[in-house]
Amino acid sequence: MLADCHPKVIRVGYFGSYARGCWGVGSDLDLIVIVSHAKEPFERRAARFAARSFPIPAEILVYTQDEWQALLAQRSPFAQTVEREVMWLFERSLESKEDE
Repeated sequence: MLADCHPKVIRVGYFGSYARGCWGVGSDLDLIVIVSHAKEPFERRAARFAARSFPIPAEILVYTQDEWQALLAQRSPFAQTVEREVMWLFERSLESKEDE
């Protein structure tokens, strides 16, 4: 599982056409990954996650927890849309976060 290979992962979800149930030919899978922290700049983070292994094209957005919370606090239209339609597939338990 993705989170087993990446212990900094806190949450993984999908949004966009697949979450809304309106995907079609040519749709890609929009994934959001929230990590505890990151040294890499935003533009390079997704490279750590193997989107090539998916059977359909995928776009992965990787935010630190602080970055994501800041976007929500700023009421970013993008963040609000994602929060409204995201289907969370994984959330690390509080006990696991405390063990890091």
